[in-house]
Formats: sequence, structure tokens, C-alpha cells
Amino acid sequence: MKYRHYILKRKIENALLFKFILLGRFLAKLKPLKKEYDNFFFFPFYHTGGAEKVHALISQATGNAHCIIYFTRKSADRNFYNDFEKSGCTIKDISAYTDNKWIYFVNFIYRGLISGYINSQRKKPIVFNGQCNFGYKVSPWINSAIPQVELSHSFNTFSWIRLPFLPFYRQTIMISQQRIKDHLAQYDRLGVPAHFRNKIQYIVNGVPLPMHVTAKEENGNIKVLYVGRGTEEKRVHLVAQIARQAADKKLPVSFLFMGDVAEAIPIDLHRYCTFLGHKSDAAEIDAVYQQAHVVIITSSTEGFPLVIEEGMARGCGVLASPVGDIPYHVKQAINGFLFSVSTDEHIIVNEGITYLSAWCSNRKLLLDMGLRNIEYAKANFSLAAFNRQYNQLFNQLRNQPD
Repeated sequence: MKYRHYILKRKIENALLFKFILLGRFLAKLKPLKKEYDNFFFFPFYHTGGAEKVHALISQATGNAHCIIYFTRKSADRNFYNDFEKSGCTIKDISAYTDNKWIYFVNFIYRGLISGYINSQRKKPIVFNGQCNFGYKVSPWINSAIPQVELSHSFNTFSWIRLPFLPFYRQTIMISQQRIKDHLAQYDRLGVPAHFRNKIQYIVNGVPLPMHVTAKEENGNIKVLYVGRGTEEKRVHLVAQIARQAADKKLPVSFLFMGDVAEAIPIDLHRYCTFLGHKSDAAEIDAVYQQAHVVIITSSTEGFPLVIEEGMARGCGVLASPVGDIPYHVKQAINGFLFSVSTDEHIIVNEGITYLSAWCSNRKLLLDMGLRNIEYAKANFSLAAFNRQYNQLFNQLRNQPD
């Protein structure tokens, strides 16, 4: 389907929904917001996830007591909710109304309600969409004078969801240089007008850098750390398979898993894994990274995972799939090892053992990689730079003429 067909489909849908939008607008006038807001954020979840952590950091960088966050999907847990609270923003979880298939028509009404709130602000706000389907659906109903910004983490389902709504966004943020190339290739295939290419801005994610990095143990087992969810694309079962083969070969390696991933790993592989569970305390998370020697990523797709940034900042080597922007930051045998493929799971497991064996026989190689990564993280993943770029963008958009 060509781009013009996406636009036509959106216009037809909007015509059919117009009566619901009007009802929502009426309700917005009937029960207005109690205060004015500078920024409106749309995020799907506050549960555990790399995207959610980034969204929390953005809200902390650009939010305050005069900003509001809408969560539109039902979250699996509340693990990152406190991180969003740190922003000082008003938080509204509207998922009971916008993520309920039994009363889905209420989702349509909420598009009118919330766009009515945004349009009624006396001073034009910034509207920020963190890869949120509801945020896209609201965007056509927001006055064109109000700047809207979208964030895209990877090339995935949202790369297609967003297409009909491109005309409503002043700026598109992407965290991955490779994914920018993927989206531009998509634009070319579908006939997306050329001026949308110029709206894309690259901002790499930032992370809090540790004040001190503990020297890695030079003796004992090499500790390999997996951090994250157990969702399908993460392929955490491959990490467990590598752990089993390492044990079979009697390599001095142990495998740590931080996150709720036990259910994603076959029971017969559990004995090769140390499950730390989910951790929300920053000091505890830092302590786990500080004791690890290697962070491992076996994903089939990524933008650029925060795990690598956090691991590098704490002197870990990297063992990862060559997906997303990982090859831009991890150079083979310099600061880590990349698998030669991203699709063949058998090769990934075998190469994992090969690289771990190399580190076991040359511990200095691993330690040197870790030292390089500390310096690389300082130069490239500063949270201060991340905050500065987002604030500059928001200020620039806020000061643009209508």
C-alpha cells in the first residue's frame, strides 16, 4: 500500500469518528482541566522495559509540575511508575478507558476529550508521543499551531502505524542511526513526500553514569549478565543455552539474569542460571552491573538497548547480536564481540561459546575492553547531553511562530 492510501484510510476513519470527537470535545468543556499544562506526554506503559526507562528519563528531563503524562495501555507491573513520578508531572492512567475492547467506543470519545483539553490551553503546549498508538490517533485532532513530537525506538509495528500521522508532527526523534536508514528506505518504497525526511533528528539515549567504577575481579568466574524482559524478540533462552554449553565445557563462567525472565527459559536450563529477579533500586542495579564482566544481548531486533550503555559505563565487555545500532558502538574484538548473524540461533549459541572461551583464556583482553567501554560511555552516553538535547528541542518548538 502506497503512502497516499494510508492518508486516504486515515481520512475515512476520521470522518466516521467525528461524532465521537464532538462528544469528547463537549465533555472537555463540561469538565475542563484544573490547571494549564506546558507539556502533554503520551506513553503506553510504565512497566519494566527499555523504552519505558527512556520515557521516564525524557519526562524527568523536560517535565515538571506544569506537565501531564497520559498512560494509555494496561501495564504489566508498576516497576517504573516511581521513575515517572520523579518528573513532577501530573500522571493520568486512562488505560481503563482507552485499552478496553469491550467499551472501545470510549477510546474514540477520549480522543476528542484529550484533544479538547490540549486545544484549550491558553499558551500552546508541546505534545510528545513516546511510541503510543493512542497518541497517534489523537494527533489529527490537535490544532496545527501546537507542536507535536514523536519518538521512534526501532523499526517495528509502529513504523507502519505512524505513517498516516506524519503530517501532524513537527519533529521525529530516532535513537538509532540504522533505524533512521530503515525508515528512509521505507519512505522511498512507499512514496512518502521528501520533506518528511528532514523532520528526523537523531538523539542517542543517555544513562546516569556511575560516580565510581569498581575494578573487575581478575580471578574466579567471568560473570555474564542479561538484563531485561523475557519477551520473544529478546530470545533470552539463547543465553540459557550458552550457559548450559559453557557448563558442559567446564568454562569458568556464571550467568546472571536481572529481570522477570525465568518463565521465558525452559525449566531444564534453570540450573545453569542465577535469577536475580526484577530490581528497582538504583543502588542494587548498579551493584549487579559493577560485579559483572560481560553484558549479553541475543535479540533478533533492537534500536540501541540501554543495557549496553549501562554495562559499558561500568566496565563490562559486550557480547551481542549485530542488530540496530549495536554495531555502531561495539567494535569487534575492540570493546566486545558481535555474533556473525542475527537469525541463526544455532550459530549464535556456538559463537557465544567461542567468544567466552577466548575471554577465559585471555582475561586481560576482557578487562581492557571494559576499560575502553568506560571511556566510550563517558564520551557518548552522558545523561547531561541527553537532557540538553531534549530541552533544546522543546524550547525551539515552543518558540517557533505558529
